[in-house]
Amino acid sequence: MGDGGLSLLLLAPPGQGREAASFGLPVAHLAYRVGGGGHLFRSDLSPIPRGGFLAMDAAGCDGRGRSDTLAREILRECDARGFTGVLCDFEGPPLPLLTQTVAALDEALGRRGWPLLAPEPYANFLSKGQLLISSALSGGSLRQRLSEVIQTRGAEGLALAVEPVAYDFPLPSPDGQGRPLEPADLQALRQRWDPQIYFSDALCAHYFTYMSRESGGHFVLFDDAASVRKKLRVAAQLGIRRAVLPYPQAAGAMEAIMADRRRHNPNADRSRRTE
Repeated sequence: MGDGGLSLLLLAPPGQGREAASFGLPVAHLAYRVGGGGHLFRSDLSPIPRGGFLAMDAAGCDGRGRSDTLAREILRECDARGFTGVLCDFEGPPLPLLTQTVAALDEALGRRGWPLLAPEPYANFLSKGQLLISSALSGGSLRQRLSEVIQTRGAEGLALAVEPVAYDFPLPSPDGQGRPLEPADLQALRQRWDPQIYFSDALCAHYFTYMSRESGGHFVLFDDAASVRKKLRVAAQLGIRRAVLPYPQAAGAMEAIMADRRRHNPNADRSRRTE
């Protein structure tokens, strides 16, 4: 079974929306930010193509302002830019302003039949929107993780947030914290140690180990096109209907993902480009 049943959404930073859109998938334009006083700001002056989703972070949010005002600003921008969905890329503990705004958007977008995607800490403020569940795990099982959330919200209430991983964990690693690896760092480790590469069906990721004289044992976990496709297949098999892929981090996997989708369902994306 492929992932043709999934509606894929590319989350693109400022200036890369047009490039991401070249794959024929809807794009969430991460060109907005909740700033001081609870207002919506453009985080970059790069041109934004019309259509797709409005995506925003809250890096400048100070907790002040009114949620109804912020929600109206977001809806006005959607109307002005032809957006038909909203993705909240919020990090950290949810502030009251943000939770109230998510609740207001959930109601307003629900009436329009538009998707709203928000992180897991906002579960109690979503009744119509979808929770973003990260694919990034350092232990356990992705299938089990998704299945547990499905039991409480249903598959239709979730969206898989694909987060390609590349981490170097010291052994032992009691806190589960690893060192993030840039692509060049990962390539250098593989060239230096020439390790045997394994695949974890539970984590849907590749891994290898190496032993350094200076720092002892290490466990390296990383994704590639094959493991990203595996994550998408697991989500589709569980009945999840949407997945978000970060661009350009997932760019290297896109050709294989799109070929896989065309093979299993030639019309999978043709009918979803305006979602």
